[in-house]
Amino acid sequence: LLAQANRGFLYVDEVNLLEDHIVDALLDVAASGENVVEREGLSVRHPAQFVLVGSGNPEEGELRPQLQDRFGLSVDVRTPGDVPTRVEIIRLREAFDHDRTAFRKKWARKESTLRRKIQVARDHLDDVDTPAELLETAARLCLALGTDGLRGELTLVRSARALAALEGKSAANLKHLRAMAPSVLRHRLRRDPLDESSADIRVERVIAELFQESVNDGGN
Repeated sequence: LLAQANRGFLYVDEVNLLEDHIVDALLDVAASGENVVEREGLSVRHPAQFVLVGSGNPEEGELRPQLQDRFGLSVDVRTPGDVPTRVEIIRLREAFDHDRTAFRKKWARKESTLRRKIQVARDHLDDVDTPAELLETAARLCLALGTDGLRGELTLVRSARALAALEGKSAANLKHLRAMAPSVLRHRLRRDPLDESSADIRVERVIAELFQESVNDGGN
């Protein structure tokens, strides 16, 4: 499986319920970029460089910190809380079930446009500048949140540059950094028994302090 995922994606459902020996294997491969299989005197090595994608319900069990830190971005998926969004989802699902071919054809053009936009951004990524101010702000933000290691800063800066490239900008700025901060940092925060706020609120609170603005003023 790891050999097949080389230079591609490895998706793990219920990643927080993986057994420890599987987690250890994933950590070893993620660190070295290769997988070693040893069985009864036989030793085989093969490259295994992939993007790890995982999903799971945190209420069923926590992810080991060592593996959790390997995920660059996280998305908190919740059930929509407003009627229009729920109705639109139902309509889309009904349309898909009624005629899957027509549904795919309807959205194919938008997907193709998005694919081209992403490809242009990838080609432009190396030309996107990273100002010193951005690096300093990323470091200050991670220090204020108490994240371990430097993966937080590295991922934050890289994702800000990627967003800038997607928007066709020549340089990443604080707006890009702020937009990516929750996805990059929410899963890296330590639990604080004295603070019951969600991870997103904690990140936004520190951002507001760094930028000397209130969380709800809508500023960039």
